[in-house]
Amino acid sequence: MTPVVGSDDGTQYHKDFTLSITKALGDQLAAALDGLDRAPLTEPNIARLKEKPGVYQLYLNGEFVYVGKADKSLPARLRNHLGKISGRRNISPDEMAFSCLYVAEDFSALAPEQLLITHHKGMGDIPWNNNGFGNKDPGRQRDSTVLKQNHFDVVFPIDLDRPIKGLLPGETTLQELLETIKAGLPYNFRYGKSPDFKARSVHMPSAAMTADEVFQLVSAEIPAKWQVAALMGYVIMYDDSPNDYKSAWRYYRAGQRVNAVPEAEPAGDIEVDPPTTGG
Repeated sequence: MTPVVGSDDGTQYHKDFTLSITKALGDQLAAALDGLDRAPLTEPNIARLKEKPGVYQLYLNGEFVYVGKADKSLPARLRNHLGKISGRRNISPDEMAFSCLYVAEDFSALAPEQLLITHHKGMGDIPWNNNGFGNKDPGRQRDSTVLKQNHFDVVFPIDLDRPIKGLLPGETTLQELLETIKAGLPYNFRYGKSPDFKARSVHMPSAAMTADEVFQLVSAEIPAKWQVAALMGYVIMYDDSPNDYKSAWRYYRAGQRVNAVPEAEPAGDIEVDPPTTGG
């Protein structure tokens, strides 16, 4: 009679089996993206893309730095990144390239971006993921946050010497000017509201003015208790002068520019970015 095979004699006739479908998908996505050429991150190249959802990779001087997704439009999402990078110091859009894959809309439920992040993080890739690059406006409650030295906004702070688009010379209201500034900058400008802004008349001397020049002008028109604060990643304006912000590097008060030294914590892991859906 043949004995029943068991574990007592060192043989193994049973074990658990785990099917890692998500890992397989992540590996396939990464392989498909790695097989693509890279195009410079320029408007003409973005304009050639289809208006479809997908995933993409960004490269800085040939180094793979970021993976993201667009739930609706890859062109719109990449234009957001192009605009953001164009408004930063220590970096230029000329240094950036991208590749992308179109994916079906229902595939977004499987979180393809997270699959790619999981795939690449273990290899030390994508330093911009979970590092502030994909963040949108963090909200008023985060304005006093001290950023880490390796945060995207610390390494590549906003450029206040950049001209503001859409300015018109002549008379306008302060409210209209604030709205033009917000629409014409490649980084966020958030400000408090006041009914006085609609009645306040402002003279714009030129259409070719930098953010630095315009914020000096604005600070001369707002009440003394208001101030404009340029943080590392965006600009805010509230009635809290002369309060300081830990990540501010310049203030505008009563028409004057006041430079500051921002604080920064040691480099390290940074909290996860909000979902990079968009477009």
